[in-house]
Amino acid sequence: MRRLPPRHPRQRLTAPSVQAANTSTSPTHHRHDPSPTTIPITIPGGRDASNNVRLPGGSVVITLSEPVTELGVWTRVTKTIRPGRLASGRPTMNDVARVAGVGLKTVSRVVNGEPRVSPETTKKVRDAIEQLGFRRHEGARVLRQGSTACIGMVLEDLGDPFYSALTWAVEQVARDNSFLVFTGSSQEDPAQERELAQAFCARRVDGLVVVPASDDHRYLEAEIAAGVVTVFVDRPAQHINADAVLADNAGGVRTGVTHLLDHGHRRIGFFGDAPEIFTAAERLRGYRETLTAAGISYDESLVAMGHPTPASVREALDRFFAGPDPATALFTGNNRATVAALRDLATRQMPARPALVGFDDFELADLLEPAVTVVAQDPAALGRTAAELLFRRLAGEHGPAQTIELSTRLIPRGSGEVRR
Repeated sequence: MRRLPPRHPRQRLTAPSVQAANTSTSPTHHRHDPSPTTIPITIPGGRDASNNVRLPGGSVVITLSEPVTELGVWTRVTKTIRPGRLASGRPTMNDVARVAGVGLKTVSRVVNGEPRVSPETTKKVRDAIEQLGFRRHEGARVLRQGSTACIGMVLEDLGDPFYSALTWAVEQVARDNSFLVFTGSSQEDPAQERELAQAFCARRVDGLVVVPASDDHRYLEAEIAAGVVTVFVDRPAQHINADAVLADNAGGVRTGVTHLLDHGHRRIGFFGDAPEIFTAAERLRGYRETLTAAGISYDESLVAMGHPTPASVREALDRFFAGPDPATALFTGNNRATVAALRDLATRQMPARPALVGFDDFELADLLEPAVTVVAQDPAALGRTAAELLFRRLAGEHGPAQTIELSTRLIPRGSGEVRR
């Protein structure tokens, strides 16, 4: 038997003996150093009990020395571990069956919600589960059923209210289907997106909902072929055929820019996100097409694309408002750009405040003065639609990849109704 050093450096203790029997306890007192110690126990014919090996059938009696500090003596006590219990003490279905006085199969039926168990027996089993703190071993269930009842979700930025609403909607649909959702943020980094998606797949999720940052999703081909249902949301997949749920980005900008044109504006500045992002490129396309349809030339000096920071917004607005023919209106390409522009405008002394329409609604937009006119997409509808499509696929719906495009709506509040 392997000996391990005692916890206290000055003690030398004899490792406890282990034997199979059906006895209970038989204390024997003798003097010894009263300091407590923990000694691993080796089960004959098995591995170390601290390694959480299921003990052999029949009661196993472990005799060890334990301190009784009040008496200053050691008491030799025989302890019994019931069959089926892990040495770690975590309760098993065998323990539930023993406490409830029923068979193991009956416990299994109750735990898995199967029929053919009377209400009285079900109550006994549930009482035993509550008493012992038993939790079903999800790993074993996965092996039996081949499903983890989990989906992974890769977002751009968990701190963005847009993605918070989208995530909430996905979680609601998942909960209705008794699924859990694992969520991670890519921070608009393609490498981080890939790492997260592959980590979720390594944990055997049944599906993925992805807001993509990458421009190449062929790394998911093997997982999709293996049965991991994948739906892209807000932006489509690149270089693979996959389901996608999008907003009508170009159409929403057309509505907003047309609203500004209808109020007499012809010099409209556009501040969008990085042009390599699908949504930013689509919104810029909507801006250009609307100006062209109105017979207005596209002027690059009135366009700025990039991640909105205080410095980048200030530089863009300085350019928009410079010269003899400055912009009289602004269209901002997302909620972060809108907020950054409003902060900058609040610091400027201008003869006339420019009209402003932003893409994406944001908190308190209706309480500002003037309240902010926005083109609102519905992030909750995007998330709900993507999740419902994913669960239809999990339920067996086949067919070619779908792209579902959801409409946007203009919410006039005041800032976009300033006339030229």
